[in-house]
Amino acid sequence: MAEKENGIAGLTGAAEYGTAEDLDVQAVRRDFPLLAYTDLAYLDSSATSQKPACVLDKEREFYEQYNANPFRGLYDISEKSTEEYEAARSTVAEFIHAQDPAEIIFTRNTTESLNLLGYSLTSVLVRPGDQILISMEEHHSNMLPWRLAAKRIGATIAYVTPDENGEITAEAVRAALTPRTRIAAITQMSNVFGKLNDMKAIAAVCHENGTVIVADGAQSVPHVPVDVQDLDVDFLAFSGHKMLGPMAIGVLYGKTEYLEKMPPFLSGGEMIDIVTADRIVFTELPHRFEAGTVNAPGAIALAEAIRYLQKLGFARTQKREHALTARAIEGMKKIPGVRILGSQRAEDHHGIIAFTVDGVHPHDISEIFSADRIAVRAGHHCAQPLHLWLKVPSSTRASLMFYNTEEEVDRFLETLGSVRKRMGYGE
Repeated sequence: MAEKENGIAGLTGAAEYGTAEDLDVQAVRRDFPLLAYTDLAYLDSSATSQKPACVLDKEREFYEQYNANPFRGLYDISEKSTEEYEAARSTVAEFIHAQDPAEIIFTRNTTESLNLLGYSLTSVLVRPGDQILISMEEHHSNMLPWRLAAKRIGATIAYVTPDENGEITAEAVRAALTPRTRIAAITQMSNVFGKLNDMKAIAAVCHENGTVIVADGAQSVPHVPVDVQDLDVDFLAFSGHKMLGPMAIGVLYGKTEYLEKMPPFLSGGEMIDIVTADRIVFTELPHRFEAGTVNAPGAIALAEAIRYLQKLGFARTQKREHALTARAIEGMKKIPGVRILGSQRAEDHHGIIAFTVDGVHPHDISEIFSADRIAVRAGHHCAQPLHLWLKVPSSTRASLMFYNTEEEVDRFLETLGSVRKRMGYGE
């Protein structure tokens, strides 16, 4: 039987990328045009990852060879467009181990996926006086849709807070649940702490309470194997642009039992079966949630990104990312005035390291890094409530991916070590 990882058979252990255990980073980097084009050390992959040539080529292939709307034409290139689009859906379903491709809805991004749920799921599950539970470490995309829904419906919002290592534990979730908690929306991996939450345990305690669990997988899906059936989450949202795919393509996974009950979020073309002057019948899953002209080239290129990730293999990419993260964190701990947010253990960060420097604003830190041709992130990272809870207005974030090099990490550490002196502190 062909080797299988995350649902795609026969692609792991590709010899051209190193040994079965270790990636050849230089071989990998040759696949990424932008990395060859610039001298910038790109340490902002949690915001947007770089794209390998095969992904760019796949999107170009669509426009050059079968640029036509899926579903709407009986001519050859429209049929080819439909075939490739639905094949992409199947690839995504296999990748996250969904039971049926119809459980995969293509959206623009994680934000749109979660807004869809904030409207459609709440409309069938939440009533006045009910509760929606979210964590304090959520990205605004997994916080604001629920808060707006609660305000619209007359429900309440409750928060669960992380422990000292930045983890939302199942025990904390259990303590926050009430008999009227209808939905719990929890990130699988914080975009500030980089810590994986135990979604399987969280889902179990939610289901014991009769609560639907929504997982934000924007940061986790690109870096760790995710099996939605094993986790038993009811919904999972993630974005293509964080996992080597194009911008403006996202995924919402949902269990059929809930999707079938939910009204469409958007209405228009392709999401109906029958429309008369006084009657509307919506079409079957998943198309009732994909109104209008879909981003077929984006979905097809996302499928190519998945195949590329599978070709490298998560065992190898995780090992490399963990090694780079450990190198960075060990060096950061030696620099006076640097504070790492969340766990102090490198293995907890999964490539994401948010930090502060005593007396220096994150925007100034980011400008100094930019002057040294290093890209990092500064601000509250769309997680302002978490920063306020931490009593840190904002932070700087470096985020690593398997295509980064040890030399780039060392450049990062050298610049970080110079920040306070360059800001006039004499250190």
